[in-house]
Amino acid sequence: MARSDILVQFDIHGILPTPQRLKIAEILLAKPQHLSAEQIIEQLRQTGSTVSKATVYNTLNLFGERGLVKELCVDPERRYYDSSTQTHHHFYNVDTGELTDIDEHQVSFSELPRLPEGTESQSVEVLIKVRGQRD
Repeated sequence: MARSDILVQFDIHGILPTPQRLKIAEILLAKPQHLSAEQIIEQLRQTGSTVSKATVYNTLNLFGERGLVKELCVDPERRYYDSSTQTHHHFYNVDTGELTDIDEHQVSFSELPRLPEGTESQSVEVLIKVRGQRD
């Protein structure tokens, strides 16, 4: 995504552009992908950037809160940030850490459980954990 497009997305999502936020967005929004904070930090370091770890985490949290990216918590210790925010689901390979998109139309439910009183459905997202076959 070009910097001008990122600035438009920042404006749409109410995100104040800073040099650090732009660098992080340029990496994450470059293509449809799933990246961890650590992977983003590594890519920043490879470009010579000195953006701090705390800034990366705070920026990713902001991007997730504002809906610029989708945050995926695959287990208590692993979070990924998805540059595709349209409705879809995921396979998560526990052996490799790879996330793969599943089109929303490939998953269906005959019915959902009754929602707790006083709530409404915001979204349904499926994470299917897979691993290599074992003999």
